[in-house]
Amino acid sequence: MKKILAVALMTSAGLVVSGQAFADEALAKAKLCMTCHQIDKGIIGPSYRDVAKKYTAADVPTLTTKVLEGGSGNWGTVPMAPNKATVSRDEAEKMVRWILTL
Repeated sequence: MKKILAVALMTSAGLVVSGQAFADEALAKAKLCMTCHQIDKGIIGPSYRDVAKKYTAADVPTLTTKVLEGGSGNWGTVPMAPNKATVSRDEAEKMVRWILTL
């Protein structure tokens, strides 16, 4: 009985985590971030996996501001456009935290 309960709990936890990851990917798609970024490859901007390799959780405030205000110089010469008109601070932070898990 304990084994069945343990398996059920682990399965439920896995579904919650994968559902959360999907929700954040869906948010990035809804906010059109995937137009310039993909999980595994760069398009106009770097891939999300490359961003995750370069930054840590300590960089969340800086990266959140970059999503909102835009920026340039860290990944080449093409600037990232500001997104503060379409993305809230909470949404930006949620996406940044998701990206850093990749």
